Amino acid sequence: MLKKRSKQTDYYDVRDLMNEYPDCQYYVIFGERSNGKTYSSLDYCLEQYFDTSEQFAYLRRWGEDIRPNKLSELWSGHIANKRITQLSETKFDTMSYYNRKFFVGTTDPDTMQVTKCPTPFGFVFDIAGMEHYKSISFPGITTIVFDEFLSRNGYLPNEWILFCNTLSTIIRDRNNVKIIMLGNTVNRFCPYFQEMGLRHVDKMHPGDRDVYRFGQTDLKVAVEMTPSSAKKGGKASDVYFAFDNPRLQMITGGEWEISIYPHLVERYAPKDKFFDAFLLFEKDMLHLEFVCDARGPFIFVHPKTSEIKHPDTDLVYTDRPDMRYNWKMALTKQGDEASKFVVKMLRENRIFYSDNETGEVFRNYVMWSDQQNIKNL
Repeated sequence: MLKKRSKQTDYYDVRDLMNEYPDCQYYVIFGERSNGKTYSSLDYCLEQYFDTSEQFAYLRRWGEDIRPNKLSELWSGHIANKRITQLSETKFDTMSYYNRKFFVGTTDPDTMQVTKCPTPFGFVFDIAGMEHYKSISFPGITTIVFDEFLSRNGYLPNEWILFCNTLSTIIRDRNNVKIIMLGNTVNRFCPYFQEMGLRHVDKMHPGDRDVYRFGQTDLKVAVEMTPSSAKKGGKASDVYFAFDNPRLQMITGGEWEISIYPHLVERYAPKDKFFDAFLLFEKDMLHLEFVCDARGPFIFVHPKTSEIKHPDTDLVYTDRPDMRYNWKMALTKQGDEASKFVVKMLRENRIFYSDNETGEVFRNYVMWSDQQNIKNL
């Protein structure tokens, strides 16, 4: 059931959601940038470690994301505000990263040399390289933090399966692991939402929470779109992003990022339309009208609100398998003339959209198509 909450808060604390729904296995959390999602999740893991010696896993998409130079600042806030010192009762004061592991440590005030604890506090994984971890056991891990699970630049092919395989490698035969998935509102089109059956994400607003249950199983997923930061009327940095640009709302208010797409300035005559195609992507259906008039060839894309009249003969692009010859997966992998025309118009910036939301749907479908391993037909 979708719960409406305050749209504004100070910096986010993941414990609020976990305390309200303690029996969930997954906590899917997304919202504006720099509001404390990652900080509070890591802080929770620190608390668990110093209270019970339980370890955690930090998960990212690419191997590039877990290089030392990328993770060097991950714990800077906890070190600067002496949070590690506080939780360890002054035993430790810093964090080290070595060989895909995190170690708490102690800094010598004279030499500034760090002596790290011999037992790792956390382990670091990348989904793309999950094959490297299959033969290793991680019995001490009870929390998995998947940071930046939402992407605007696309996902790995079959990423959902790779993600589940990574979880399986870490969890093995246990049922005491919590999975925290963190993301900024950079793109509402996400394979995780579809694969996990999170059907109401696109209806959520900052401050909303929802819990999904799955049949007669014990599986529960808590989902939260984090409230906007209300600290001093908003984050101090909001002044730098006050331009009249809808893409910046994800930084200052937590709304989904959306680009500005080319719109059709002048209408065209019905006689100038020479072909129709349709696109089904996740829950959206679009109508592609192929046009050629005095301005040259172009495509106009707009939402389709009625059923396709001739589903057995009309050209339909889709993200789902279908045996009909006219239904084609992965537009950019097709070799028919209509598909090549769409790609040509896309390359020449001659596709126009009825609204920016339609442009987002089309952009994400093209990006999805590019990542599919499907041979030209």
